[in-house]
Amino acid sequence: MLADFFQYDFLRYTLLTGLLIGIIAPLLGTFIVVRRLSLIADALSHVTLAGIAFGLMIEKVFLITFTPLYSGMLFSVGGSILIEKLRSVYKGYQEIAIPIILSGGVGLSVIFIAIADGFNTDLFNYLFGSVSAVSQGDFFLILGISIFVILIVTLFYKELFTLSFDEEHATISGIHSKAIHLLFIVLTALVIAASIRIVGVLLVSALMTLPVAAAMRLAKGFKKMMFLSILFGELSVIIGIISGYYLNIPPGGTIVVVSIFILLISIGMKRFRKA
Repeated sequence: MLADFFQYDFLRYTLLTGLLIGIIAPLLGTFIVVRRLSLIADALSHVTLAGIAFGLMIEKVFLITFTPLYSGMLFSVGGSILIEKLRSVYKGYQEIAIPIILSGGVGLSVIFIAIADGFNTDLFNYLFGSVSAVSQGDFFLILGISIFVILIVTLFYKELFTLSFDEEHATISGIHSKAIHLLFIVLTALVIAASIRIVGVLLVSALMTLPVAAAMRLAKGFKKMMFLSILFGELSVIIGIISGYYLNIPPGGTIVVVSIFILLISIGMKRFRKA
């Protein structure tokens, strides 16, 4: 069954990219879920969609060869910075920054998509993922992002861990909480933009939260939860990509469905242990 994935370059790049996404998405997702910031992934995914639609509009209107993945990445990082700015403006109601950015992303998406003459195959692939959309250039870009994310998490693990459970204590301890949080949300933006080729804009937040939700039911410590999240993420991506290819359906949907099955199994195992 895996023969095609080793025979054809585009499938090989898709599988390798999926393996990378299966690591970095749940890795950051662990911190996101613990900090109760799951909606940030949704907000940034919609901003990424606006960036992609902008890239497609540039191609359509100005007939310029352009890679929408790059514009999506720029919009996503810009959106993450704006969220942080708004959080500082609304100090007593910081959570309002997320729906503001989400709404802005949706509004811009509608405008850019309309100017670009509506939905097409490229946009559909960005929305729900595609087995054949990952190029060699995309793979190396995502490889670079993955190395950067893993390096930053490794270097600042203690700070990220402390901020996730007690932000006040982290600040008192001398941790530059604002700078670390800004770095973290920019990393989240990069991971979301990198994941859209495989999972799709509308489903990428699920890959950052569902494996973590499943791991939370089984793990007793934070590091074990992180490990199980990555394991579940990898299983979801591998099964989702392979089944998506042979069933000729977008891999994003199959990845999410597999993640839900894993979540249900973990819930069942937890109840079985208590019985």
